[in-house]
Formats: sequence, structure tokens, C-alpha cells
Amino acid sequence: MPKTMIEPFRIKSVEPIRMTTREERVRLLEEAKLNVFKLRAEDVLLDWLTDSGTGAMSSAQWAAIMLGDESYAGARSFFRLEAVLKDITGMAHLVPTHQGRAAEKVLFSAVCKQGDVVPNNCHFDTTRANLEFNGVEALDLVIAEGLQPSLIHPFKGNLDLEKLEDLLKKEGHRMPFGMITVTNNTGGGQPVSMANIRAVSALLKKYGKPFIMDVCRFSENAMFIKLREEGYQHKTIKEICQEMFSYADGCTMSAKKDGMVNMGGFIMLRDDRWLDAVRNMLILTEGFPTYGGLAGRDLEALAVGLVEGMDEDYLRYRLRTAEYLGEKLEAIGVGFVKPTGGHAVYLDAKTVLPDMPVEHYPAWSLCNALYLEGGIRGVEIGSVMFGKHLDDGTETYHSMELVRLAFPRRMYTQSHFDFAAEVIADVKANARHIRGVKITKQPKYLRHFTCECEWA
Repeated sequence: MPKTMIEPFRIKSVEPIRMTTREERVRLLEEAKLNVFKLRAEDVLLDWLTDSGTGAMSSAQWAAIMLGDESYAGARSFFRLEAVLKDITGMAHLVPTHQGRAAEKVLFSAVCKQGDVVPNNCHFDTTRANLEFNGVEALDLVIAEGLQPSLIHPFKGNLDLEKLEDLLKKEGHRMPFGMITVTNNTGGGQPVSMANIRAVSALLKKYGKPFIMDVCRFSENAMFIKLREEGYQHKTIKEICQEMFSYADGCTMSAKKDGMVNMGGFIMLRDDRWLDAVRNMLILTEGFPTYGGLAGRDLEALAVGLVEGMDEDYLRYRLRTAEYLGEKLEAIGVGFVKPTGGHAVYLDAKTVLPDMPVEHYPAWSLCNALYLEGGIRGVEIGSVMFGKHLDDGTETYHSMELVRLAFPRRMYTQSHFDFAAEVIADVKANARHIRGVKITKQPKYLRHFTCECEWA
């Protein structure tokens, strides 16, 4: 067989990209207060800000939309999605939400109280913010290898079991549940092994604590397990997913990732211990329990997308795409989180801007440079996203300065990735001209979405 891995789909509809000039982008970024979130999408050439809800739906999903039952209560579209999720997760209770952060908000508000602590391998931005908003300490316990971008390890998303047990012994009275995120988005889209999921589950059960999984990219994680973990090479992706879910008591999901839809999310619960509280919070903030902030057509598209997302040919192509760009970066000497993750490539800004002080936000500055040079919009995962501006005016900084280039599903072709590699090479060659930034305006939570900056 040829070595080139082709896209396992044909393009049926296209959307034009407006080709901006560098001079235009300088002006547009200034108008956006040096924050790429504030750019208009039409002014971006390659929009790799996020893979959340930005992908292309299939013809089968668009057809399913026409079957949407828009009844307020008891719509058949809910029961169709419920059947699919019960089959995949083995859990009894579906609580739909309009997206992942809504699932987090509903679950955490119903279950957590001020002063609690919730461990995870790494909490992503909205997960952490929703916990902290409720007065809960969000604690990251990823293994040490997960904090070393250049180190090769097959499962850098694994949770440190010794640290988890130590926390359970000392602070178990404060812990309503434990979490793990698959794949570990904050740490480079890195997978979690089945052995680690099993061990975390057993440890939490030993101390009587429920186990909740953040499963935005559960299919990608399953594919990594199939490729890298002994004993899973001959199992189907669905079988691997079912085993992953079997160890958990519940899960939250932004279905805008491996659900292959533009909007949607859910909570699944194995038993009914929290069900009434969760549903009551859902009704208060999202909607009736059989639609939860979604239209019936959204439920139908998600029911199809969850199955499509487990297709092995698609997943091989998906993981290979990130690997392909990683090989290009290796050739030009740009550091990135190794091995490449499932949904994105994470550039290590410190390898491009080794002399830029952290208070000038190297990853944010590299993000701006990628837009100026080639119209590429990524997202900073560094000290703007995960640092904090304290009440005394000082700052805390993140352990890594990464730029995530997250790839919308079924959207871009190989030539787009070749173009991106050329842009990144040019940025690196001219790194001495990249300017740092300082923040001039910011909110208390999730400041990266709306903060304003100026050149340092």
C-alpha cells in the first residue's frame, strides 16, 4: 500500500477562505487588542484556535437533522441519543446540555461545595474555572513526564497514582469525586492508558469516592490505547471505549469534539445518587431534562456523530495528521509536545523564544506572530490561560508556554498543513523580531478569552 494516508472522506461542500495580506493582519491584530480571540473569523486563513464545534458534519448527520423532534418534553430524539450513549458508556442516565462547560457547571453546582478539592490529571480552562467559581480547589496530578514537552512517553496524560493516594489519605474528606481527562488537553492532547484509568478507578473506590471522566476526546484516547497499549491491538474502538467507561461512575463531555457536532454536550451517570440534584440544576439553567439546551436536530446529529467518531479509518487519519505536522516541525527545529497528541500540535514557545521573559508571555506572543506571518490562529496554553493575576498585583505563571494548533475535524487538507509548516519556519527564522505583550485589561476568570494587551 502507498505510504501516504489520504483523508477517508470526499469533499461535498466547500467554504471560501479570504486571503489577507500581512499589512492587513497587522492592523486587524492591533484592533483586536493583540488577542486573537477578538479577531473576526473571516480574517483568519487557517483557524486552528480550537477543535471544539468547528468541524464539518457528515452527510449522514445533515440527513439526521431532518428527523429532529422539537417537542419540549419527551422528544424521540432524546431517546435515540440516550440509546447510543447507553450502548457506548454502559451508564443509565443521560443529562443533555448545550456544551461541555454547561455540563461542568450543572454537575459541579449540584455536587460540590466551597472548600472541596477535586483532583484530575489536568483540568482544562473551563473545568478549572467552573470548580473555582464554586470555591473548589482544582488540583492537577499529571505524571512528571506530562510536564516535559520534549520527553517521549506513550501515555503522558496518566495521573500520578502516588499523589492521588496521598491526597485521598490527607484530604479525602474534602473530595466529592476524582476526575481524569481523556485525552489530556492541557498537557498536549496526550492519552491516558487503560491501566491508569483502571488504577485510578480502583484507588477512588478504595476510599469510597466516585470517579468522573471528562471524555471530550474519548475516541481519540481509545485509538491511542489500541496503538500503544499491550492487549488492545485486536479490539475494536467501541470495545475499548466501553471498557474505559466501565471504570467510571459518570462523565461530562463537550460533544463538540469527538461527538463530531457543532454544538452539544452531556452528563452521563451510572446510578441515581446525584440525578435529582443534577436534573434540578439543569432545569434551572439549561432546560427540560430531555433537551437540556439543545434542539432535537442537535440530539439527532450527535447520535450519528458519536458513532462516526469511533470509526477506525477516520481515527488513524486524525492521529496521523498531527503526527505529520510534528514531523515537519522536527525538521525545522521547532520544539513541540512529543509525541504529538490526537487533536492538535502544541508548539513549545520556549524553543522559539528562549530569551523572552515569562512576564511578556512567550506563548501568547508566538500566537500573535503566527497570525501576523501567515494568518494562522492558534491558542495560547501558557501563563495567560493558566496564570493568575493576584489581588496584590503580582502574577503566577504556568509551568509550560505552549501554543496549541487544534485541528477542526474533516476540515483541512494536507496542503493546509504544508502551508502551516512553512509559516512556522518563517516565524522561527525571524524570532528576534517577535515582540512580547503586557495585559492592560482582564476579567477574574478565563481572562484569555477577553483580555486586552499592548506591546511590551
